[in-house]
Amino acid sequence: MRKNRRWQRILILSLLSFSVFAPIVLVSQRLKTLTSIGLKEFSEDSIKHRTDDLRLNAIEQEAAEELKGPKLVVFKEKVLSSVVSQSSDENRDSKQSGDAQDASKLLEANETNGEGKDKHQIQQNIIRMNSREKEQSNQETVRQDQGLQSQSHRVMDEKVKQMRDQLIRANAYLSLAPPGSNSHLVKELRTRNNEVERAVVEASKDSDLSRSASHKMRSMEVSLAKASRVLPDCSAMAKKLRAMAYNAEEQVRAQKNQESYLIQLAGRTTPKGLHCLSMRLTAEYFFLQPEERQLSNQQKLNDPDLYHYAVFSDNILACAVVVNSTISSAKEPEKIVFHLVTDSLNLPAISMWFLLNPPGKATIHIQSIENFDWLSTKYNSTLKEQKSYDPRYTSALNHLRFYLPDIFPALKKIVLFDHDVVVQRDLTGIWSVDMKGKVNAAVETCLESEASFRSMHMFMNFSDPFLARRFNANVCTWAFGMNLFDLQEWRRKNLTTLYHNYLQLGLKRPLWKAGSLPLGWITFYNQTVALEKRWHALGLGYNSGLGQGDIEHAAVLHYDGIMKPWLEIGIAKYKGYWSKHVQYDHPYLQQCNIHG
Repeated sequence: MRKNRRWQRILILSLLSFSVFAPIVLVSQRLKTLTSIGLKEFSEDSIKHRTDDLRLNAIEQEAAEELKGPKLVVFKEKVLSSVVSQSSDENRDSKQSGDAQDASKLLEANETNGEGKDKHQIQQNIIRMNSREKEQSNQETVRQDQGLQSQSHRVMDEKVKQMRDQLIRANAYLSLAPPGSNSHLVKELRTRNNEVERAVVEASKDSDLSRSASHKMRSMEVSLAKASRVLPDCSAMAKKLRAMAYNAEEQVRAQKNQESYLIQLAGRTTPKGLHCLSMRLTAEYFFLQPEERQLSNQQKLNDPDLYHYAVFSDNILACAVVVNSTISSAKEPEKIVFHLVTDSLNLPAISMWFLLNPPGKATIHIQSIENFDWLSTKYNSTLKEQKSYDPRYTSALNHLRFYLPDIFPALKKIVLFDHDVVVQRDLTGIWSVDMKGKVNAAVETCLESEASFRSMHMFMNFSDPFLARRFNANVCTWAFGMNLFDLQEWRRKNLTTLYHNYLQLGLKRPLWKAGSLPLGWITFYNQTVALEKRWHALGLGYNSGLGQGDIEHAAVLHYDGIMKPWLEIGIAKYKGYWSKHVQYDHPYLQQCNIHG
């Protein structure tokens, strides 16, 4: 009985086990079959979709590249360059599109073989190959663009020149047409001429031209070709062109003459600000009591052991800069004595300026040329006879330098400054220069390689026997601006009388150009010793190409020339050396609108 129950239990358990494991086995087999089939179909579908994507990408890329507009650089070059660039782009686009089509065909062929893994690998290889080819094509494009840009720099104004030449030819043909002619060709030429003139009027290089400029050039060339067939008379054309060239040269010459005249006029004109300053200072001066008009340290004026400097000028700011720069650069300013000589009109203004702005420890003495009675009686009439309309040459202040021994009878030596100088270094050393028994010490100007070169031939008429017998035309010249004079030797050799004789002789016949420089050369002929170049730098009033080192190391800067630093026409890069010695914050300068 017990055995039967045990077998029943075993049977029941066996049936239960079978009922549990049999479905599991059946389901697992079914899932395995479904999984293998699904994976195969999924891989095939994915490869098919990727192939379709590649085809679409290739088609989109080909369409985009076919519709892509021309590069801007094409419009800057010749037609030939644009054609070459366009053809290279089309070849590259067709190559890329062909590669994409070959790739899709290769995938389709491999798809039919059913090798999914090989297809995926081949697809990746083709994509990498396409990316490398794209990089190479991009590099080629960059190189071509660089070549085109370099070529455009070389011929950046070729079209502009051609268009201007076309305008000249068109104007010549129009001038050859009969007066009142209204033919079709004349109308066409005028139309083309206006079109090209509008296109090129503000262009200085090809990149300034509009995109339609090339079309206008071609149209103009066609019209000019028609005109050349209708008007084949080359001699008339050449004559007309010569006349046009002559007229253009005359216009250029007239413009240059006008420019020179205006510059000379600006150089002689007193700026409004300086005139305002002079008026204000003059008014203030006359409000002072006589005892308030006295300058300090006047007991030093005739001391021969001090350093005496002279300036002859009617310019307030110029005198102020010379005095301020000299004192600020001096090691012993208490030994400096300045002698300013001006005219009676500017004496109150200059005196008032230095009463308001005393020169520190230095001494300053201001005189009027009208106070020299001996000058007005002996020489003033001769100066007025000079045949020059330039007041710089006829002014008594300009010729006063030849009367230094008479002006300063108690002095032994003196340094004469022009009023357009700036002192940068201490000048104590110049007083110990060996004069070698001569009267004048100056910087020479006889080197042809320098802009300051001056020759006696430039200013003197050596065809006159008087000059040819007495002077060597090739002798080395020198400059005014900063000169050391030995007044004792001057008096001993009586050079003032010699100057006066030469001055009267020059009034009788043309021996030299107007001015004091040629008179100085012959008055101090064989009486001048050369100073080192470091003492005196010339040319800041006319030469914009001076070396920075020469300027920085010079003891005195000279703004000789027409472009003075207080004028608007002054050379801008040199004005700083002068303007730093001007008190632009002074109330009178601000009220007169004088700024740096």
